[in-house]
Amino acid sequence: MAAVMATARGFRGLLMRRLTAPFSPSPRPLGTSAQEGQPSAAPGEAPDHSYESLRVTATQKHILHVQLNRPDKMNAMNKAFWREMVECFNKIARDTECRAVVISGAGKIFSAGLDVMDFASDAWQPDGDDVARISWHFHDLIRRYQEAFNVIEKCPKPVIAAIHGGCIGGGVDLVTACDIRYCAQDAFFQVKEVNVGLAADVGTLQRLPKVIGNQSLVNELAFTARKMMADEALSSGLVSRVFPDKETMLDAAFALAAEISSKSPVAVQGTKINLVYSRDHSVAEALNYMASWNMSMLQTQDIPKSVQAMMEKKDLKSVTFSKL
Repeated sequence: MAAVMATARGFRGLLMRRLTAPFSPSPRPLGTSAQEGQPSAAPGEAPDHSYESLRVTATQKHILHVQLNRPDKMNAMNKAFWREMVECFNKIARDTECRAVVISGAGKIFSAGLDVMDFASDAWQPDGDDVARISWHFHDLIRRYQEAFNVIEKCPKPVIAAIHGGCIGGGVDLVTACDIRYCAQDAFFQVKEVNVGLAADVGTLQRLPKVIGNQSLVNELAFTARKMMADEALSSGLVSRVFPDKETMLDAAFALAAEISSKSPVAVQGTKINLVYSRDHSVAEALNYMASWNMSMLQTQDIPKSVQAMMEKKDLKSVTFSKL
C-alpha cells in the first residue's frame, strides 16, 4: 500500500511539474490538421440532418459543415430557416461525435439576410385588431427568430463562420453569434435594417459592440447601413483572417476546425462555455463560475492523456479522447 501511495505521489508531482513548466512545441503551420497524412473522406450528408434551407455534411471526422442552402435566393432567410437553425444546432449540441462546426453559404454570397417577402406573408397578417394581442404576436415571433442565432452561442462546440460575398442584415446577426470568423477578400458586411425601416432585432446590436469593441464604429454601421469591406472587417476585429477567395478560405476554416477537434473536447467545450459566460458577467462572477466548473472538470481523464502525449512529444492527434 505504501509503495502504491508513493508511486501515486511521484506521478502527481511529475504531472504538476510538467503542467507548470514552460512548453514550447515545435512550430507547425495552422493548416496542419489532425487528419494530416490521411486521405480526406468525401463529404457525406450528416445523419439526422434533413432540411429545406440548410445542408449539413460530415466533411472530416468530428467536423460538421452547415451550409445556408438557398443559393437561388441568395441564402435569404425564410420561415423554414428560422425553424431549422434551432433544430440543427440543438442536434449538433447533443452530437457526441461532433467537436467543431464550419458554417458557410452556398452560391455567390453568404446571405442576403431576411427573406422580406416570405416574412411579410406571415408576420404582417396577425389575427384580430387588438393592439395588445398583435404586440404579443410580434414579441413571440421576434423571440423565436432570436433563438435561431442564440443556439449557435449556446452550442458548446466551437462554430467557425466562413463568409464570402455579401453578409447582409440577418447574416451579420448570424456571424456575430459564431466563435471565429474568417472571410474571403470579396466579402462585405452590412447592417442594413435601417434601410427597410426597422432596428436590427436578432443579435447584431447586442453582439457586434462586444465583438469589435468600438461603439462609435458600430453606431456608424448601424445608423447608415453602409458596407464594411473585408479589410476593414479585419482591422476592426470582426474577422480574424482574410483569404483571397472562397475555396482558400474554406480550406483554412476546415484546417482550423481539424486543429480544434484534435484537442480534448472537455477542455475545448469548457473553454467556450466559460468565454461566453465571462463576456456577460463581471470578472469576479466569471472566476467564481470557472472555479465551480473546473472543480469537476479537472477530474477528467483527458488531462493525463494530454500530459502524457506532451511528455512523450506526441501530437494530440495521436490521442483518443472519449466522446462528449
